[in-house]
Amino acid sequence: MTSEVCAEPDAFADAVSTVAPRSGGTLAVRAARPSDEALLEAFYDRVSPEDRRFRFFSAAAHIGHEQLAPLVEGDHFRSECYLALTPDGSLAGTAMLACDKPLDTAEVAISVRADWRGKGLGWALLDLMAGEARRRGVRRIIAIEDRENRAAIELEKEKGFVAHGIDGEQTLVLLEKLLR
Repeated sequence: MTSEVCAEPDAFADAVSTVAPRSGGTLAVRAARPSDEALLEAFYDRVSPEDRRFRFFSAAAHIGHEQLAPLVEGDHFRSECYLALTPDGSLAGTAMLACDKPLDTAEVAISVRADWRGKGLGWALLDLMAGEARRRGVRRIIAIEDRENRAAIELEKEKGFVAHGIDGEQTLVLLEKLLR
């Protein structure tokens, strides 16, 4: 495997990137750290109950340490949570990439703050996650969505994802995109 496809895990830990939503401007993107748990907790406290349900498949009114720890304690290779930060340092969105052990499949989950919706941040974060999956040599990227999350499903379809039903599951849909 060449360095263009897969780098050493530590090379990902401190990576900082930028995304340029179609509405203009640039947001800094970096990996979440344990010290970001309170920032993420506040972010998810401010999203709508529906958005929390779409992201965590739970109607919980609060997302606490148990759900946040895996986001801020990723191994920086198979599992990573990215934070999209505005120039003033506020959190505009998050993107999670979770790869299976053989690096065949990576799941993505994206959350965007309400005032950043419709500006292209979700598009930009989805593109970034696909790029990060490719860097790791992943074959396919998937997203599991609540069927009521029409905005996310449409965005993923516009980005080349194909929808599939999930056997025995009436409320969820799997969206898949082959990367190689």
